[in-house]
Amino acid sequence: MTPLDYDFLRGFLKSRSGLVLSNDKQYLIESRLMPIVRKHGMTGIGDLVQKLKAPGAESLAAKVTEAMTTNESFFFRDKTPFDHFKEVMLPAMLKARAAKRHVRIWCAAASTGQEPYSLAMILKEMGAQVAGWRFEIIGTDLSGEVLERAKAGVYSQFEVQRGLPIQMLLKYFVQNGDQWTISPEIRSMVHYRTLNLLNDFSALGQFDIVYCRNVLIYFDQPTKIDVLNRTARITAPDGYLLLGAAETVVGLTDSFKPIADRRGLYAPAVKAPAAAPAAAGKVFAVAGGRPV
Repeated sequence: MTPLDYDFLRGFLKSRSGLVLSNDKQYLIESRLMPIVRKHGMTGIGDLVQKLKAPGAESLAAKVTEAMTTNESFFFRDKTPFDHFKEVMLPAMLKARAAKRHVRIWCAAASTGQEPYSLAMILKEMGAQVAGWRFEIIGTDLSGEVLERAKAGVYSQFEVQRGLPIQMLLKYFVQNGDQWTISPEIRSMVHYRTLNLLNDFSALGQFDIVYCRNVLIYFDQPTKIDVLNRTARITAPDGYLLLGAAETVVGLTDSFKPIADRRGLYAPAVKAPAAAPAAAGKVFAVAGGRPV
């Protein structure tokens, strides 16, 4: 790969996904893109670059972008964000939304679905506490391929062993050989759609809780600021934003403020403008602890 090819791919990936690569990541590009090169019978990265520059390369461009996107995820990842959900966000929402009994949750960069399904299992475990409530969980990701996996809800033995309590595994999954399929009642609680955070996402409507973890770390500062400010505009004034352990709003935006003693958890700092009407998605109601 020539320096010019690398510079092109760096610019291409930043414009397509927000991914910022330093000067020494040639090995990463080669390791992730060579399978595409071989699959399409190309001679090397240079050949791939030339095809990306040619008209009508959108399908190839999408494959390259998805190949470079990190899709690391596992159930109840890092534990703390889910403790915040149970101990802070849900109690506050159950009180604040008592009149309408409707809560909207957005999991940005949902990858293969472990995060939204973890939230769905927490809600399911609450049973009578949320009887009669409607919860809408939207999972989005840049990669359509990983979202297809999320929709299927099928995971390997290795994947279900990463963070998932054994009781929940036995309760909400069915084993088929070395594969585990999440139950239809949990799968039906989450709606997925393809979404690039660099694009306008106001049509998603307003959310009470937003999980946007381990995404901002791949963006440059202007992109982080832009995504955070646009997220603030679709977060309810009394809602919440949850970021990854290595991410923060401090020094980037005044739209959110940290919540004391709750690492990674933020609240809108000022009242945001009214968001667009909620986009249609799966909504599940809980009656006696079961979806209806």
